[in-house]
Amino acid sequence: MKVALRTLLDRSVKKMGKGINPVVKASALVMVERAYNEGITVQISEGYRSLEEQAALYGQGRVYSYNGKNYSNLAKPIVTNAKPGQSYHNFGLAIDFFIVSEDGKRAIWTVNAKWQRVAAIGKDLGFEWGGDWSSFKDYPHLEMTGGLSYTQLQAGKKPHLKLEKSNISKTGKGDRLIIFIQKTLNGRYKAAIEGDGVYGPKTRSALIKGLQTELNKQFNKKLVVDGKWGPKTKNAIVTIKKGASCNITWILQAALYMKGYDPGPLDGEFGKNTETALFKYQRASRISADKLAGKETWNELFDRESGR
Repeated sequence: MKVALRTLLDRSVKKMGKGINPVVKASALVMVERAYNEGITVQISEGYRSLEEQAALYGQGRVYSYNGKNYSNLAKPIVTNAKPGQSYHNFGLAIDFFIVSEDGKRAIWTVNAKWQRVAAIGKDLGFEWGGDWSSFKDYPHLEMTGGLSYTQLQAGKKPHLKLEKSNISKTGKGDRLIIFIQKTLNGRYKAAIEGDGVYGPKTRSALIKGLQTELNKQFNKKLVVDGKWGPKTKNAIVTIKKGASCNITWILQAALYMKGYDPGPLDGEFGKNTETALFKYQRASRISADKLAGKETWNELFDRESGR
């Protein structure tokens, strides 16, 4: 029996991890779906990779330490020349894929016509393919860099990746929690956005509208609810911290999830999981990691278009 598309998509979402850029994630899922519709069963094997995971990978076949920890593993062969921070996986901007047997039970690593077709679909969606590289061929690898170098990314610069409508799944099988967030925004704030499971500009604007609405209700800020991240909204921001229980906390949780950081249940309760997600996001964004959602954090969350 042929493996179901939903199975391949669910496996791919799990493998890409929470730190994956939302545009990269959505495009990868469309690639899997398009390939499936052409009779090719493919899934994503890896997406976001932490700096520690990169150190462990780089340590294979080498004597290597990172941040005071030993990652040497001479028993395994060298598999990468990328140190921590020198792979686009470390910034959620790259994925790896492989072909699977029709029943979904066996990985196929042979670079054949099917493999090249999947790569072509990926390139059509905006990815660069490692199989096109001249010095080192990395056939499973696809990346979206936004034209940024590792140095720029390490300095905290964020890529401006745009999800075209043609890149959105026609079957509406995007991230299910994002669909829930979109439906909640529609019901709570009359956002009227499509529940496509993709974090795009309209969903970002709806989150800002929700924040503006709550600032007006709870703190009498008298903001124009326009979904724009302008000076008046930035100045009206209040700081929330662990223990807060309100709709602003819910918006914070939703925004953190959109950026790839899991705050736990989207319940409006600023508990341990939300605090941990916030702390990780602040550290990754190179802003004050104070576990407080203040002006600096909100500005980082909303000052740019969607994407990490």
